Amino acid sequence: MKKYSILLYYHYTKIEDPELFREEHHLLCLSLNLLGRIIVAPEGLNGTVSGLVEDCEAYMAAVKADPRFAGIDFKVDYAEEHAFTKLHVRHKPEIVHAGLRNIDPTERTGVHLSPKEFRDMKDQEDVVVLDVRSDYEYSMGKFKNAVTLDIENFREFPEKIDELKEKYEGKKILTYCTGGIKCEKASAFLLESGFENVYQLHGGIIKYGMEAGGEDFEGKCYVFDNRVAVDVNTVNPVVISKCHVCETPSARMVNCANPHCNLHVPICETCGTLMDGACSTTCQEHPDKRPYDGTGYYQKNTNGYNPYKGLNRRKTEQSKAV
Repeated sequence: MKKYSILLYYHYTKIEDPELFREEHHLLCLSLNLLGRIIVAPEGLNGTVSGLVEDCEAYMAAVKADPRFAGIDFKVDYAEEHAFTKLHVRHKPEIVHAGLRNIDPTERTGVHLSPKEFRDMKDQEDVVVLDVRSDYEYSMGKFKNAVTLDIENFREFPEKIDELKEKYEGKKILTYCTGGIKCEKASAFLLESGFENVYQLHGGIIKYGMEAGGEDFEGKCYVFDNRVAVDVNTVNPVVISKCHVCETPSARMVNCANPHCNLHVPICETCGTLMDGACSTTCQEHPDKRPYDGTGYYQKNTNGYNPYKGLNRRKTEQSKAV
C-alpha cells in the first residue's frame, strides 16, 4: 500500500465569505500536513492536494462534514511521496478561470454521464466528443476521434463557440476534461449559446480511467502536479505524443532548459541528453541555460516559502480600515 494519497476535487456551491473560508481551510490543510493548490471563490472550491493516506482521509471527512460540500466527489490516487512541494490556498473570482462569472453550473449545466455511460455513448453516429482542455494537455493524450480546440488556456474557450456552432450544431456534444470542473462551465455555456443536447463526463478523464479502464483514451493524461502525466488506459493503451526534437513517440514531458523559453513539450530521453535539456540548438547555446539533471523539471526556488503567509491578511486589512 502506497503511503500517500493525491486528491483531485471541485464543488460548485455558494460561499458567502470566501476570504474567511480561505483562512479556515488553509489552517485545516496545515493541521493535516497537506501540500497542493486550492482555489476558493464565491462560487465554490477547487483543489488538488497530496498527503499521507490517513491525513487525506481526515481532510475528506472534514470537507464532507460541511453541508455545503456534502456532495463533493473526490478522485483519489496513490503515490510513494508528496506530489507537491508547497501549499497554496488562494481566493479568486472563479474556481476555474473562464471569464464566465455569469454562468452558474448549479442552475444549469450539461447532463452528467458516468464513465460507463460516456463510454457507451461516445461512438454513436450523432455524437461529437469535445475536449475542452488546452493544447499542451491534449497533445499528451485525448479520446480517440475527439474534437480538440486551438486554445492555450480555458479562458479562450468562449471564443470558439461560433466555430463549434458552424460545425456541430444539432449534434449531441459530449464534453470532457481532466477532472470535470471545466466541463461544468463549458457545457453550461454551450447550452446558453443554443446547443440543445449537451453532456459531460462526470469526474473527467481521471474517473474514467478508474471506473471504465480508460478505454479509447489515447496517450497519457496531463495532470497539474509533480507527476506531470499519468496512465489512464488499461484496455487499449497507445502513445500519441511525439518528441519535439526527433518526432519519435514519447510521453516524457519536460521544460526547455533555457528559462527564457521554458517550452513545455515532450522530449525523449535520447534527445534530452543530446540537447542537454534544451528544445533547440538556439536554446542549448543560450548563456542562461539551466543545468540539465535528466528530468527536465526545474523546481522553483522555495527560499522564503512560508506556509502561514497570508493567514493574518484579513486582520491586517480590518485594522487598517479602523
